[in-house]
Amino acid sequence: MSRSRNFLAIDLGAESGRGMLGAFDGEHIALSEAFRFPNVPVRVLENLHWDVLRLFDDIKRGLTQVARDHHASLAGIGLDTWGVDFALLGRDDELLGNPYHYRDRQTIGTLEEAFRRVPREVIFERTGIQFMQINSLYQLLAMSMRHAPALEHAETFLMIPDLFNFWLTGRKVSEFTDATTTQFYDPRNRGWSRALFDGLGLPFHILQDIVPPGTVLGQLQESVADEVGLAHIPVVAPACHDTGSAVAAIPSTDTDYVWISSGTWSVMGAEVAQPVINSKSLAYNFTNEGGVDQTFRLSKNVTGLWLVQQCRHIWARAGEELSYDTMVELARRAPPFRSFIDPDYAEFLPPGNMPARVAEFCRRTRQPVPEEKGEILRCILESLALKYRFQLQLLEELLGKRHPTIHILGGGTQNRLLCQFTANATGRRVIAGPVEATSLGNVLMQALALGDIGSLSEGRQIIAESFDLAVYEPHDPAAWDEAYERFVDLQDK
Repeated sequence: MSRSRNFLAIDLGAESGRGMLGAFDGEHIALSEAFRFPNVPVRVLENLHWDVLRLFDDIKRGLTQVARDHHASLAGIGLDTWGVDFALLGRDDELLGNPYHYRDRQTIGTLEEAFRRVPREVIFERTGIQFMQINSLYQLLAMSMRHAPALEHAETFLMIPDLFNFWLTGRKVSEFTDATTTQFYDPRNRGWSRALFDGLGLPFHILQDIVPPGTVLGQLQESVADEVGLAHIPVVAPACHDTGSAVAAIPSTDTDYVWISSGTWSVMGAEVAQPVINSKSLAYNFTNEGGVDQTFRLSKNVTGLWLVQQCRHIWARAGEELSYDTMVELARRAPPFRSFIDPDYAEFLPPGNMPARVAEFCRRTRQPVPEEKGEILRCILESLALKYRFQLQLLEELLGKRHPTIHILGGGTQNRLLCQFTANATGRRVIAGPVEATSLGNVLMQALALGDIGSLSEGRQIIAESFDLAVYEPHDPAAWDEAYERFVDLQDK
């Protein structure tokens, strides 16, 4: 390849959106940030929403900047976001209100109503997806239960990345990896579950055709291209679910590992050729989300660095701005193994005073109550690492084998203390990196779709040779084993 080809990965997360340019010269990928903007949810009365119109405007502003700086060498555009959330469109494709945020309280109690209409075992048998009240299925059910006008007038259901792809290209489809997060995709029949929709009384006609990751959706539609100053660049649906893109970028060509996508959420899992849907995966509440290269991701969501982010927000609101590096150092200096929490405790899900909630959990479970910031942070980080061990044991039981290596991907790789705790708690070698795995997986899938890379394994090898990785070996096994016994006792409290 005579010169680099630039692929623009637009990655929207829970806190921010950014555009990352992946420059591929045929042997290596270099990644650089082209633009960034905040993603701030908006509370209106009692509900929490995503401001998708502002986000789309920010995306177009970013494209304008890319057009100015990199127009001549831009080969493709791909977009990924978080899962489960969606938009509803009415006649003439008008947006029927800002989409709900998955942390909105509208879904409280909907699982029980769903199981009354369709048994829990039947929902899992048809979808293989982990039960979480934030899933699209229960958001739709909540709207149906209160006869929400938006749902009653809806003509089109689009997941968040599909909405932005529609606005960019004019094409309405649902990308596979994000579609599976809804909990109404049937992996055995490879399509939406009409039986589940009918059983819950939901309108099946609003769903769109599903396309695989790596689909070229088309070119930027003329109105967008003219507005931002770009030519009609191809737009690719990579793995539009951000975890799907992150896992695509695992820097390894073997398969003897499990992975953790570490960020606001932690997701631990393994790639499998077929979904694992049986009584054990139901009992352990594991999920089978769509992956790339005709795989599924057998995995479990764990509340991740959201806990730390909320602590930082509360302390900043009180007038003390702390960098993440400072917070890690405070945790490092704090006494080890004093108190633990269950990161997935229901009260930790919504925004709020996380330091107070952590303290209350410890008080309720008769543990020493962390008071200093470092004590609170150490409690959170040690608990996350121990939760990884807990889920790893269940995952390996489902797979019937032990994996010697854990790959940690994403922003959480920058928390070196959590990476070391993870190695210590699990007794496995941890390989951390790349930090920007989601954007790299997005770029990789664009390059595959447009013929610049021949296979997923080739792309993963290119990523492994393009970025430095950090390796953590386990230490202090006896101390962590004792801590784990105490942690497991909390799971039933």
